[in-house]
Amino acid sequence: MRDENQSSVLDIFLLGVSSHQEQEDFFFILFLFIYPITLIGNLLIILAIRSDIRLHNPMYFLLANLSFVDIVFSSVTIPKGLANHLLGTRAISFGGCLTQMYFMIALANTDSYILAAMAYDRAVAITRPLHYATIMSPWTCVLLVTGSWVVGNASAFPHTLLTASLSYCGNQEVANFYCDTASLLKLSCSDIHFNVKVMYLGVGVFSVPLLCIIISYVQVFSTVLRVPSTKRVLKAFSTCGSHLTVVSLYYGTVMGMYFRPLTSYSLKDAVITVMYIAVTPVLNPFIYTLRNRVMKAALEKLFSKRTSSHPI
Repeated sequence: MRDENQSSVLDIFLLGVSSHQEQEDFFFILFLFIYPITLIGNLLIILAIRSDIRLHNPMYFLLANLSFVDIVFSSVTIPKGLANHLLGTRAISFGGCLTQMYFMIALANTDSYILAAMAYDRAVAITRPLHYATIMSPWTCVLLVTGSWVVGNASAFPHTLLTASLSYCGNQEVANFYCDTASLLKLSCSDIHFNVKVMYLGVGVFSVPLLCIIISYVQVFSTVLRVPSTKRVLKAFSTCGSHLTVVSLYYGTVMGMYFRPLTSYSLKDAVITVMYIAVTPVLNPFIYTLRNRVMKAALEKLFSKRTSSHPI
């Protein structure tokens, strides 16, 4: 029997965000501008939370972990895209392609479960404030974050193994600037029906934290609206507003990309992925700090500490 699986010697060609060179140049500049801001912004959040004792609580512990995931999430794809543009190449090895795919799935799921943990934290704080410290103990927080990472990586393994086992022949062009499951399945000359079923099962698993977020906020708003206090209602909306904004941006773009038939994917869909791979991670630090006085104070304290320790 002839072995058609050429995956060990394949080079995949990433077509990028657009088929027009002018637009590719634009996205290169955009990524070159966004990526350092993503790294610096999320790193500052982590450092501010670590250095300020007022931020040593479950909400900010989860936020620091979300920032770390966003740093790694952006770093899986953007540096490779920037390097390919500078070198004038579109190639990525099959192993590199599978590695990108694995970490994209793992980190996307980890991100979504941490967002769900943050929603649960807000729900406990508002619906059961007297028991908050007991329920959201340090052990619970560590368990929530660890569980997010475990589920994220566990969800990536079957997709990666099944994709690696397929045979590939003919066109090796991916209509995107990184490797994802749907794009690789379209390149295969094997029977992919089982892979497609597993992929949509993965989408279902990815939807579980969204359901948890919805349930958490139903509890939050039902509790708040029962209390005839405009001040408390506004405070609750202010506390949850940043998180809801991030959730809406993240899930809105992901569902627009993956919650539809595999055959409808095309190069124009790569533009959608820019939102949740590059734009959402860079916006998160701003969303969580602009309306948060404690976080802004912690950042100012961090900057003043750095300035005083390194005088001109």
